[in-house]
Amino acid sequence: MKKHGLRPRFKFGMDRPGTAASLRRVYPFRKSWVAIGVLAAFDLVFLAPAVVTFRQAASEWSRFDSLFDLVGALFLSSWLLGWSIAPLLMTVVLLLMLFGREVLTVRRGEVELSIGLPLLGLTAAYDAAAMRNLRFHRPAPKSGHSWRGGHMVFDYGANAVQFGSDLDGAVAIDLGHAIESAAQTVIRQGDALPAELEGAWGSRMPRLGSTTPAAPETAGEPLSLAAPSVLALIIANLVPLAGAAFFGWKLSDVMVLYWAESAIIGFFNICKIAVIGRWSALLAAPFFAGHFGGFMAVHFLFVYGIFVEGMQNGHSGNDLHQVAALFIGLWPALLALFVSHAYSFSANFLGREEYRDRTVKNQMAEPYSRIIFMHLVLIIGGLLVLLLGEPAPVLLLVIGAKIWFDLRAHLKERQPKQKRTE
Repeated sequence: MKKHGLRPRFKFGMDRPGTAASLRRVYPFRKSWVAIGVLAAFDLVFLAPAVVTFRQAASEWSRFDSLFDLVGALFLSSWLLGWSIAPLLMTVVLLLMLFGREVLTVRRGEVELSIGLPLLGLTAAYDAAAMRNLRFHRPAPKSGHSWRGGHMVFDYGANAVQFGSDLDGAVAIDLGHAIESAAQTVIRQGDALPAELEGAWGSRMPRLGSTTPAAPETAGEPLSLAAPSVLALIIANLVPLAGAAFFGWKLSDVMVLYWAESAIIGFFNICKIAVIGRWSALLAAPFFAGHFGGFMAVHFLFVYGIFVEGMQNGHSGNDLHQVAALFIGLWPALLALFVSHAYSFSANFLGREEYRDRTVKNQMAEPYSRIIFMHLVLIIGGLLVLLLGEPAPVLLLVIGAKIWFDLRAHLKERQPKQKRTE
C-alpha cells in the first residue's frame, strides 16, 4: 500500500556531524546473532557460485579466439551479473545488521533521521512543526517492530515514524524534551491537518526533462498510423527492405540485423527501468541486463550458426573479424533502428508520460513477449527461405511480416492501460 500525505525530504550521502546541530544521538541497531548467523550462511552459499563463475568468466575473457568462446564469456558474465544481485543484497543487509545504526540530528525547526552504516546513510528530514504525538512504544513480542525493543514513534502526515532501539521509558521522556528544546518547537498532539493528509507518495511524478512534450501525441490516447513515432518505425524498417531489394542483403544479414534490434530494445528497456524505478533500478537494471544479456548471447550463437554459417557447415566462427564486418556492413539499418527506438522512448515513454502506469516488474518482462514472438516469425520464415534456396520474394515476405508485427506491437503498447489488459 502506497504511503500518502506529508512526506519528508530524502537524501543519500555521507553522514558528517554538522556544527549547526543542537542535538545528535546515535542508536546502533539491536543485534540478533541467530539471524546474523543464518543470513551469513545463506550469503556464503550464494557467494560460492558467484566466485567460481567469476573465475571462469575471467579465464574465458583472457583467451577467447572464436565466436563460440566470445559467446561463452558473455553468457558467463551475464549470468554472474544477474546472480550477484542476491549475495550483494544479503551482504548489505548483513553489514546493516552488524554495524547499522540510526542517527538523530535536531536543529532549529528540523529533525533528521539517518539510517545506514557509519559515515554513509539515507537521511529523512522532517519539519518539526508538522511532527505530532511523539511517544515511547514497546512493541509486542514477535510483532513487526519487536526487533527494536523499546523505541520512539511520532506521526508525520498520515504515517508513523519509528526510531531508536532498546530504550526505556525514562530515557524516552528525557529524549522527547531534548528534541523539543533543540528544535525550539513544541511537538503537538492530536490529529493531522487536512492538508497534511493529501496526496500519495510518488502518485504524480514530475514530467522528466522539458515541460514541452517531445511530440504532439497526447498521453492516454492511442496512436494513429500518422503519428511521428509510427512513421519513424516504418521508415526504419524500410531500410532492411531496401537493402534486400536493391543491395543484395541476404537472409543472414537480415537475421543478424533483427538480433541487433533486440539488443537495442534491451538497452532502451534499461533506460525505462531507470526512469520508473529510480533508486530501485540500481538493482533491477543489472538483474535485467544479466538475464537479457545471457538470452541474447545464446540467441546470437543460434542465429549465426544456422543463418550465417549454415547448418551443413558445422561450427567454425573462428574469425571474429568476419563477425565484426557483418555488423559494420549493416550500420545504416542499425542506425535507423536505433534512432527509431530512441525517438519512441523520448516521444512516447517520456513525452506521453507512459512511465506513470508502469512498474519495474512489468517493465522487466515487457521486451520478452515482443522479441520471442517476433523471432519465432522470423525463424519460421527464415527456415522457409533456406529450404527454397533464398528466393528474393520470400525474403521480402519475411521482412514484410516483421514490419507488420513490429507495427502492431508498437500500436498495442501505446494503447491506454485498460485497453492493453483487455
